[in-house]
Formats: sequence, structure tokens, C-alpha cells
Amino acid sequence: MSLETALALMGFAFVMSASPGPANFLLLASGANFGYRRSLPLVFGVSFGFLAMVFCVGIGLGQVLNATPEIYAALKFACAAYVAWLAWKIARSRTVGPDKRDRVESPITFLQAALFQLVNPKAWAVALIVTVSYTDPENHLPSLVAMIAVFALVNLPSISLWALSGLALRRFLGKGNRIVAFNFAMAILLVASMAWVLLRP
Repeated sequence: MSLETALALMGFAFVMSASPGPANFLLLASGANFGYRRSLPLVFGVSFGFLAMVFCVGIGLGQVLNATPEIYAALKFACAAYVAWLAWKIARSRTVGPDKRDRVESPITFLQAALFQLVNPKAWAVALIVTVSYTDPENHLPSLVAMIAVFALVNLPSISLWALSGLALRRFLGKGNRIVAFNFAMAILLVASMAWVLLRP
């Protein structure tokens, strides 16, 4: 990979990683509720899940899904159920605030975060774009691995900004029932950011 290509990829990776999306809403909510350290499994799970998806798309998964619409339809139903469960978990998650009843006091795990990327439309779109744009057809597998390594270097610190932003809000959200309203807003944003993909024909 040339220096020019690597720099272009790093810019693309930063914009795609740091811009709002379903996974970043999860990171913001987790940072606000549990702090940055306890959100690290979520950070690493989001990054690992996405990069594993890029690898799978790069070796042909995208073509398989396009060729078998039945599998795609079944995945959409599974996606809807998983997103609904994650939204419910976010709505009930809090370790700050006065009311300790009916709380979920454990953040989303590494595995749950990695699996979430399978139902994240933004992640699928970026995975398809990056594999087409930044791999060499004549040297496909080595260029795919190199591209994933460069993307990872940018992705992890970029998505961490969302968890750190949530951490910065903890003191403000700890007063009254602000954290309750915040968590419901994050849950609604998560569902809304996925609905257009899950409901379209």
C-alpha cells in the first residue's frame, strides 16, 4: 500500500469511525452510564466486529448475501430482534442517578458488541465501500489485510471519543432523573438509526 493510499484510507477511516451511527450511540450511552474503563470491552467489540466484517466481505460474503435473498430476509428479522433487545438494555442501563431500582448495571459485552456490527447498516455500507476502494484486485488478500490493519489504527481511538464523551457527561447526568431521559433518548436513536434498513422492502 502506497503512502498516498494509506493517508487517504486513514482520512476515510476517521470520518466513518467518528461520525454518528448506531455503534457510536451505544458507546456514548455506555460511557455515560458505566465510564470509559468499563466500556472498553464494548469499544474493542465494536472495532473487532467491524474489522471481521470487512474481512468477510473482502473474501466474498457480500456476493453470497446478494445471491441468496432468503438468507438476507431471515437476517433482517434476527437483526430487528437484536436491535430491540439492545435498545431495551440501554433504556434500563444506569449506574448514576438516585434510583437504584430496576437497573441494568453491566455494560454491553465484547461479544454482544461484535455481534451488533452484523446488524449495523452503517458498518455494512462502510465495509463494502472500503473493500472495493482500498484493495488491490491483483494482490487482493495481502492488500485486504494491510487495509484492515490501517483502518484498525484509526478506528479504535476514533470510536473511543464517543465513550469518552459519554464519560464527560456523567456528572451532569447524575443529577435527578437526567440519566433516565438520556438512556431513553439513546435507545430511540438506536432504533431510529436502524429502522430505515430493517423496514425497507
